[in-house]
Amino acid sequence: VGKVDGITQEAVQAAINPRLDQVNTCLDHLEERNDHLPGRLQDWQTHLEFQQPLREAPSDWHSLQTTQYHM
Repeated sequence: VGKVDGITQEAVQAAINPRLDQVNTCLDHLEERNDHLPGRLQDWQTHLEFQQPLREAPSDWHSLQTTQYHM
């Protein structure tokens, strides 16, 4: 077992391991969130496709009203 500046390799590993565990936990959370992104994007796409005709409807409805009054 080697020593650097009086610190053993085991002591260095013992100090680093909790940090590595934290990094791994963060990476696991990111991976889990990333796995859910395609489904969420599909939900948003469906929502936007549903909303598009609704956004266009008032102007169409207004033009229909205007046409009916002028007939």
